[in-house]
Amino acid sequence: MNEMNDPGAGLSRRSLLKAVGTSVGTIAMLPVLSDEGVLAFEALQRTKAAPKLKALTPAQYATVDALTEAIIPTDAHSPGARAARVADYIDLLLSESDAALQAAWTSGLAALDAAAVAAHKVPFVKLQAAQVEALLTAISANEAQPTTPVEQFFRSAKDATIRGYYTSEIGIQQDLQYKGNQYLPEFVGCLTEDGKDCPHCGQKAQAKA
Repeated sequence: MNEMNDPGAGLSRRSLLKAVGTSVGTIAMLPVLSDEGVLAFEALQRTKAAPKLKALTPAQYATVDALTEAIIPTDAHSPGARAARVADYIDLLLSESDAALQAAWTSGLAALDAAAVAAHKVPFVKLQAAQVEALLTAISANEAQPTTPVEQFFRSAKDATIRGYYTSEIGIQQDLQYKGNQYLPEFVGCLTEDGKDCPHCGQKAQAKA
C-alpha cells in the first residue's frame, strides 16, 4: 500500500465518474455476498482491521484498491472507495464466487496492468492521477459494448465498485446520507450523477462545470 501513488488525487468524484461514463443504472449481475460475507465486510469497516485476503494476492489487492479509489475517489462530500473498504468487499465477493469469475478477475487485472504499461510504462498502481484518468477514459470508451479484455474487466470492476461502495456504511450514510437501515438490498442510484435532483438521498443536481 505504501508503494502506491494516489491515482485519485486532484480529481473530483463527479468529474472522474463523468470521465469514465458511469451510469449507476448499468450495474451488471454480480454475485451477492452471503450473510457471513456481509458480516465480515461490516466488521472490517467497523474495526478498521488490516485486510485479511481470501481471494486476491497482496499485489492484486493493491491494484483493486487503487482502481476502486480512482472510480469513486474521496471528495468534499464524502470519503471514497478506499475508506469504504471496497477492495475488501471485492475480495470477499471473489472468495464466494466460482472459479470462472475468479479467473476473469485475475486475467482482467493483468490486462489492466498491461494497458497501463503500454500507455505509460508503469503498472496501474504506479500511475499518476492524470495518467489514471486518461487510461480509464480510454478503456471505458466502449463501456456499453466492451470488446477487449481490459474494457470488459473495467465494466465488471466498476459495477463491483459501485455495489461495494453503496453497501458500505460510508456509501450509505455519508454519501447518500441515508438515515434508515444499515443495509441496502438493492441500490437504486443517486440521480445527481445524471444531472437531476435525487429523491432518494435528497441531494440537488449541481451545475455543470
